Amino acid sequence: MSDVPVSVVMPAFNEAEILTTSVKDVVTAMRGRAVPFELIIVENGSTDGTLALAKELALTFDEVRVEHLADADYGRALRAGLLASRGTAIVNFDTDYYDLDFLDAAVVRVSAPDGPAIIVGSKRAVGATDTRAPLRKLATSVFGTILRLGFGLSLSDTHGMKAMRRAAVEPLARECRFGQDLFDTELILRAERAGLRTAEIPVDVHELRPARTSILRRVPRTLVGLCRLRYSLWRDQRP
Repeated sequence: MSDVPVSVVMPAFNEAEILTTSVKDVVTAMRGRAVPFELIIVENGSTDGTLALAKELALTFDEVRVEHLADADYGRALRAGLLASRGTAIVNFDTDYYDLDFLDAAVVRVSAPDGPAIIVGSKRAVGATDTRAPLRKLATSVFGTILRLGFGLSLSDTHGMKAMRRAAVEPLARECRFGQDLFDTELILRAERAGLRTAEIPVDVHELRPARTSILRRVPRTLVGLCRLRYSLWRDQRP
């Protein structure tokens, strides 16, 4: 299978309600750009028929492929899609949160020989508009502050849409050990510690459905995960 300029990776867990609309939106928009692409749906642990629907979409659209993971795990689904991608540039979208204007701007930059290896669609950068609930915005702010002060992260955000240069990030993705909420955070931290350039673009956040996980449940899990991640990165850097 030959490479393509752009791979779009879209994890999907119990997304039968909106998956068809989201995939059609992205495929139609990408076809309008006349740039060869692939869209990889990474179904993980769904119980609502998402996998069957994803397979139907792959039969309908030549550009769509499906990867399947038995367990529900967003981070590992994102990793699996990245490693299965053939694109020079990889963009990850969620089924409820995608932005083709971000893709246009970010792909040009990561595809340039001297461009950043990763560009994040930041919800916190100057110029961003975040319409999520106040508690979720607060959690994002606290998470970003912890990463900046405790890990030396240069960016204001790690979650959500990203564009990546596959040649640069694929080896790092294979080293990543964390899933769930922390795969993309670990990937960006490993990229910066490897000396790769990262950047961010402010985005408008308008999600198509409410969050699946309660923020009060997610925060303790994420804090514990950050402690484990900090130890893992420290251990990897020891002589």
